Amino acid sequence: MLAVSVSGWAQDTSPDSEESLANPVAATTDLPAPQAPANPNAGTSSGGKTLQQVNVVDKREEALGKDTVRATSTSIGKGKQALRDIPQSVTVVTEKLITDRNLDTVKDALRQTSGVTFLAAEGGEEDIRLRGFSLAGTGDVFLDGVRDPAFYDRDTFNLDRVEVLRGSASLLFGRGSTGGAVNQVSKVPRAVDENEITTTLGSHRYRRIVGDFNINTDPDAGLRITAMRTQADNNGTGNSLDKEGVALTYRAGIVTSDEFLASLFFLNNNNGINYGLPYIRPRATDTQASNTLIGSLAPDAYYGLASDYNAGGAKVARFSHTHRFGNGSELVSQVRVGDFERDQRASTVRFAGTAGAIRNPAAVDLGNFGPETVFTRGTQLKVQDFKTIHAQSDLSTKFEALGFKHTLQTGIDFAHEEKTVFAARNAAQGGVDLVKPPTTAGTPNDGGSVNEGARIFRVGNQFTAKNIGVYGQDMVQVAPHWKLLGGLRYDHLDGAYDNFTIPNNAAAPVGSTAFRQKISEVSKRIGALYQPNDLDSFHLSYGTSFNTSGDTYYYNALSANTPPEQSQNLELGAKLDSADKRFTTRLAVFRSTKTNERNTDPDTAATRLLLSGKRHATGFEIDVAGRPMPKWEIFASYTWLPDAKVDDAASTVNTVGNRVGDRPGLSPKHSGAFFNTYQLTPQWRVGGGVNLRSRSAPPDVTAPYFDVPGFVTADLLAEYKINEQFLVKASLSNLTDKLYGESLYRGHYVPGAGRLLYVSLTAKF
Repeated sequence: MLAVSVSGWAQDTSPDSEESLANPVAATTDLPAPQAPANPNAGTSSGGKTLQQVNVVDKREEALGKDTVRATSTSIGKGKQALRDIPQSVTVVTEKLITDRNLDTVKDALRQTSGVTFLAAEGGEEDIRLRGFSLAGTGDVFLDGVRDPAFYDRDTFNLDRVEVLRGSASLLFGRGSTGGAVNQVSKVPRAVDENEITTTLGSHRYRRIVGDFNINTDPDAGLRITAMRTQADNNGTGNSLDKEGVALTYRAGIVTSDEFLASLFFLNNNNGINYGLPYIRPRATDTQASNTLIGSLAPDAYYGLASDYNAGGAKVARFSHTHRFGNGSELVSQVRVGDFERDQRASTVRFAGTAGAIRNPAAVDLGNFGPETVFTRGTQLKVQDFKTIHAQSDLSTKFEALGFKHTLQTGIDFAHEEKTVFAARNAAQGGVDLVKPPTTAGTPNDGGSVNEGARIFRVGNQFTAKNIGVYGQDMVQVAPHWKLLGGLRYDHLDGAYDNFTIPNNAAAPVGSTAFRQKISEVSKRIGALYQPNDLDSFHLSYGTSFNTSGDTYYYNALSANTPPEQSQNLELGAKLDSADKRFTTRLAVFRSTKTNERNTDPDTAATRLLLSGKRHATGFEIDVAGRPMPKWEIFASYTWLPDAKVDDAASTVNTVGNRVGDRPGLSPKHSGAFFNTYQLTPQWRVGGGVNLRSRSAPPDVTAPYFDVPGFVTADLLAEYKINEQFLVKASLSNLTDKLYGESLYRGHYVPGAGRLLYVSLTAKF
């Protein structure tokens, strides 16, 4: 008789398991039966002979996100965990939702999660706001649990899902994480042979082809190759697209005692860039408090130069090893090396006569605005390199001690980051002064350009940081339905910044100024879970986070001496499953507070910045995902933020959103997304949804205050399944071609995409 052992961590593959209910439209599955690859661990048969122990490999492992918008587990909490066991809010955008809504970029995916807004930042970097708080100015986005710098336009072609953890998360990730953290989860090989190619055509000569090839090279090994090529004259917001990417991943020992993974990832962007448009007053008699969007312009109108672009990309190598101890314990170690580039040449579009100003001139309003209104085009450069080395090891284990069941997670991580920023020399410094031609409102896409071939670049500044962190958290089953969690993390950061200056004399020597800061911080997390049954889970949690002055890879004489900002998050929430476990509702009431916000006003000693600020945000969130009926599937995410306010500030602060009593910018009261589909017949599926955001102000606006109108956009979907191999899908986004401010800055906004039609053909073989 053969002895077969299934470890405690193996997935439940019984017909009644939660995973088997993911796609109730089909009552059965045509997936192969689980195989049993050999395992070097030995077992003993009843006949006394020592036989080889085997582990059952579930070939459906990690494939569920392709079939459902409902997620039951996440890896954002360090190791794979059931969502119901995390005492904090998590929203998961699965591959199914990414595919249904044509979410080509990570930014597109984040738009489907409520409470998320975007700053149209200087330099064009993604500055994401969650619950009104910045995700550490580009630092709180992760790739497979490792910090991923926001120096390139991320694509979703190699992503299995995008996970959003809400609230303080420094216990897991170290510095930053006031509003939360975003984790991108890469596709990995599985023990099956399956291939898929999707070709999409759309508006503005949009062409995209994505290939996903999974090759089962051995009973417990696989090779996965994903590739993407995308081109478009316009992405709906004025940007042209020209990008390609490929990822190669090999995985051996799948779901065995020792699993190894090696991957290479390449992404190259040579896209256009729409830096944005200025705000305008409705009437000449209005104050600047009435500034609004230029409603007569099309969302895809482009007023930059034809020579503007946003080039760059990423090269990432990753190696990981997972050791499973057989008692439910797991040790995951990984090393990742990254090389990231950005070469951005953008135009700052302003009304003529306001060179250097960030607000609109008094002479221009909607009453006199017309095709002859002149726009100037300034220069915004961002040429930079970023190199990283990360190493981390995380242990999760379960055991009994002192009469209680424990689930322990602990780990250590190391990071080395180097950022180099290049600056262009002007004519006095031996370079070239650019002169950009103006344009008019009636002549978008006028083809104007400048020749930058003679430009000379030098190193402007460099930032190097080394960080080491160690953490541990224990979840204890203190009663049949009660669990308590407690955790601590220690971080030590050593950051060095060198700023180089060159005088307006090509022969003069280059000057330099150096700053350095060392920081040691402890983060905390506590929580309680009440789980009266297998369907419902209620939680109460408290966590802290910290933001350093170096989160934006920059120091000056004052910030280098300034201690970190401190934040805390208090949350009461629930995760409720339907009786058939096909539909999940997440609820949360939260209060996030930054207790000592950094101010730009120096104290009397003028040696550091003040930490005199305080702000908070209190609100309610709800997510629903899954199938309330067998043929009806829903994903919805909504945040109500009725109370967001600055509590304390420096006495000299005069920028709106930073004064006592102000509502911070990019903190709309209402935000959300809703999308649902219905299976009309075995061949036809239709769907539709909306995205919405109420009025919101840009951050850091010089008084008086103004805000940007809210919006609602609608999308439609129709899909026809020709047979098991071929699928045709048509989708229409922004049905009414609504103009709205999607990313906001104090002097300009970047519009959201206008109406776009896409038709795709997917072939599976």
